[in-house]
Amino acid sequence: MALLNFKNRDAAAKAPVNPTVEAFLQGYSIEVMPRTAEKVEDFRALLPEGTRVYIAHIEGTPIEDMVKTAKRIAAEGYPVMPHFPARIIKDAATLESWISMYQGEAGVEQALLLAGGVAQPHGDFDSSMQLMETGLFDKAGFKKLHVAGHPEGNKDIDPDGSTKNVEDALRWKQKFNETTDAEMALATQFAFDAKPIIAWADSLKEAGIDLPIHIGIAGPAKLQTLIKFAIACGVGPSLKVLQKRAMDVSKLLLPYEPTDVVTELANHKAANPDFNITNVHFFPLGGIKTNANWAINNGGASAKPVNS
Repeated sequence: MALLNFKNRDAAAKAPVNPTVEAFLQGYSIEVMPRTAEKVEDFRALLPEGTRVYIAHIEGTPIEDMVKTAKRIAAEGYPVMPHFPARIIKDAATLESWISMYQGEAGVEQALLLAGGVAQPHGDFDSSMQLMETGLFDKAGFKKLHVAGHPEGNKDIDPDGSTKNVEDALRWKQKFNETTDAEMALATQFAFDAKPIIAWADSLKEAGIDLPIHIGIAGPAKLQTLIKFAIACGVGPSLKVLQKRAMDVSKLLLPYEPTDVVTELANHKAANPDFNITNVHFFPLGGIKTNANWAINNGGASAKPVNS
């Protein structure tokens, strides 16, 4: 099975919905930023009822813009999960202020905690674990806390190319899961090859880490766009797949769609109901509307927008 799926979009739109994929896409989530959310006139025309919308906090984005985006999306009826990148949060007082702003203005009760793609911390925090240790999220009554997962490792966390520090952090988070009142899950970086994803998920289970996995999937996009993001995010094996595909000039300008990787994961989930990947989390690298339309074309009832 091909790792990347290049198809005529009109043909894909007319294809019958695969019931296995439809089931796998049930409860999918999607990620936005304030500037990308502004381009969407009405999320209800694109997303199913109850879709969790993550709001990525990029270094330099004012907290006021993040809260404004959360308030707008929540007002349209969607649960929002803003990122809390540890390395751009100055101290516990700043963290508490952010939590208060999100809750007071947007009713936020979910958060994705991560270190953040910043080399030098802006203040006291270096990791998501330090954010959790403050106890501020439990104090504020957050119902869901998601943390980052890395199917292909993370060179920022393990510069030597191993997975030791990532695995140690996951074991710590597994123990924290036993003490917090919030429901925890892993939200992962995107990848393009199902087999290594399955092997990674199985390895976590064997290690006693039973946090549900929300697998990161790159939405439809141009190949050049995917390569740019893969390099920026440190995606290893997947980047090699994209670079190899880029050598084929006939496919360089054709759009990528995640049909193959999603289908293979969906088939594995159907054959193994206790598989620990429970949800799909989309990175809409080619645009929110493009990603939502792919889901609508492939997800049947699981992707039916509120306004449809």
